[in-house]
Amino acid sequence: MDLTLLYRGPLASCDYDCPYCPFAKRRDSREQLRADRASLERFADWAAGQRGDRLSVLFTPWGEGLVRSWYRRTLVELSRLPHIRRVAIQTNLSCRTDWLADADPDTLALWCTYHPGQTPYDRFLAKCRDLADRSIRFSVGVVGLPEHLPEARRLRADLPAHVYLWINAAEGHVYDDAEAGRWTAIDPLFPYSRHPHTSAGLPCRTGESVVSVD
Repeated sequence: MDLTLLYRGPLASCDYDCPYCPFAKRRDSREQLRADRASLERFADWAAGQRGDRLSVLFTPWGEGLVRSWYRRTLVELSRLPHIRRVAIQTNLSCRTDWLADADPDTLALWCTYHPGQTPYDRFLAKCRDLADRSIRFSVGVVGLPEHLPEARRLRADLPAHVYLWINAAEGHVYDDAEAGRWTAIDPLFPYSRHPHTSAGLPCRTGESVVSVD
């Protein structure tokens, strides 16, 4: 069976202090970090044992996972298993990238987000170029706030053409058509983020072949 698994464990700490995020600069206690590590290892052991299935795994922790060794190790280990079709994680890319040398680039992917004001632009771009040099599949996102538009445009121009730059509509922000058009020029799929999805009565794989683990 082909399964898509969305994993979000207890981790809530982050090294950034974005004003639009409730987890900004939050610190987990040692006990909370131990619990998160145990939870992740338990899930990874289960996933590794499901050799009769084809698994795609996306890690979306509330906090920043890749600054923790157990997330990096889990991604490497899962990427090398033959029944894992894809393993990916959402990240601000503040971590080092040398650990990726041990991962299978055909399986591992990164869902990166650039947060202007939290890290120097050139540093973030250099890490993106390092990912490309390592043949790691990745996308980059930016929260669609008006003050982020100049750097989003700059990032689109500087990223390799094959790397998708997506714009995440800012929660609570109302976009008029002119502003939405500026963001859509960067991300053609932005209209899907601008308005809530209508899903009632439509086909859905959730609970059948897509499962969330929280």
